[in-house]
Amino acid sequence: MAKKPNLLLIGIDSLLSTHMSCYGYFRQTTPYMDTFAKGATLFENCFSPHVPTTPGYAGMFTGLDCFGTNTVALRHKGAIEGKTLAEILGDKGYNTTSIGFRGNAAARGFQNYIDYSNWNAGGDGKAHKAENMNDVALPELRRLAAEDKPFFLFLRHMDPHSPYLPPKPFDRMFYEGNEFDPENKSMDPVFSFKPFCDYFASWMPAGLTDKDYVIAQYDGAIAYMDTCIQNIFTTLTALGLDDNTIVVINSDHGETLYDHDCFFDHHSIYDNTLRVPLIIKYPGVLPAGKRVKGIVRHQDLVPTLMDLMKIKPGVKFDGQSLLPLVRDEKSTTCSEFYITECTWMRKHGWRTPQWKLIRALEPDFHFKPEVELYDLIQDPEENNNVAAKNPDIVKTLTERMNKFIAKREKETKRVNPMYNQEYWHGCKNAGPYFKSSQEAYDSLHIGNPGEAAKLQAKGADHK
Repeated sequence: MAKKPNLLLIGIDSLLSTHMSCYGYFRQTTPYMDTFAKGATLFENCFSPHVPTTPGYAGMFTGLDCFGTNTVALRHKGAIEGKTLAEILGDKGYNTTSIGFRGNAAARGFQNYIDYSNWNAGGDGKAHKAENMNDVALPELRRLAAEDKPFFLFLRHMDPHSPYLPPKPFDRMFYEGNEFDPENKSMDPVFSFKPFCDYFASWMPAGLTDKDYVIAQYDGAIAYMDTCIQNIFTTLTALGLDDNTIVVINSDHGETLYDHDCFFDHHSIYDNTLRVPLIIKYPGVLPAGKRVKGIVRHQDLVPTLMDLMKIKPGVKFDGQSLLPLVRDEKSTTCSEFYITECTWMRKHGWRTPQWKLIRALEPDFHFKPEVELYDLIQDPEENNNVAAKNPDIVKTLTERMNKFIAKREKETKRVNPMYNQEYWHGCKNAGPYFKSSQEAYDSLHIGNPGEAAKLQAKGADHK
């Protein structure tokens, strides 16, 4: 009897698919993952419908939407509803290990948890996140390979997540300008945004003026990580695991860089936060070099894996297997879908092939309008809010969204978690919900002012 296939799931925090060269990005950020994709099936339009991290991974690990998991916020309280992938595979005789994802509610069910240093800079002032990952992941991969049981290994890579501090030479790989040019004012609004300015000052160079430098650091962090991930792939090959291991590359959400005033973070439900990569390799089963254009979402991953692994988990999913799309039997999983965020803002919306509706459930700290509408065909970067010009479309999309919400509330026998997720922002002094944008602006803050000032003063002489 053939051994059950192993599963290696590489979850890369904050990786926007459109900044990967295999997704058409103009910079060569992912040459090794590009090569991997040539032997795999790549899904061109994969979305994380529920951001940020906790609901993102919850959908990825359960095959459920936010109604099924009852999870929409980063600081989710209590258990996530549904059975996780680790629990399913553990029940089927798999050894399961999670690296870099201890403590989050979405990480439930692994038999073994391993940590690594995935935030702080080293002695050179640069973050060696992916190298630190390899230091623990490669020995664990070898250990699992030596066992008689099949394994599920999850790697949570953090390099594209801020702070973007790629080591040399990746820090200058995509930037040749003068990041301290006094004529460049593009960073002025970034450092003027009080909720984040101290956090930015804690890792961005003192005197920085050019936004393109920071974007180049994000891209450099991806390229650095890509190089390190190649070590994972070569170890798989050396261990003789290629043919019997399903390898998945996915992300919890994308990233906002200098977009929509949501600087260098992953709040908002514009497409740059929702678009994520999904690449699956299973030699001899999934076609090599196949590119699937249809819309797919996080909740489709677990049903797809169950289909590939020929496992009947005995649970119902909100998502669906993607194999019919791979076989060209279907063109997409859905034409329109519900989107949510409980990040630094609490909003939800409805996305169709042409339209994006965003409705705020309370005032946000960017002082944005309560209703936003974007024509994704004419304005794919979502820069022109046309809600006021198209009240009929706003009304129609709102009705569709509310009809879907009512349907899912009835099916799950619970209220939409977007409506009752109190203190989602973690600010006890602000009350359950913000009453004004000014209150949100004054209440939400990351970073230490004193530490930021100290670090900026220390780094000011490097210009």
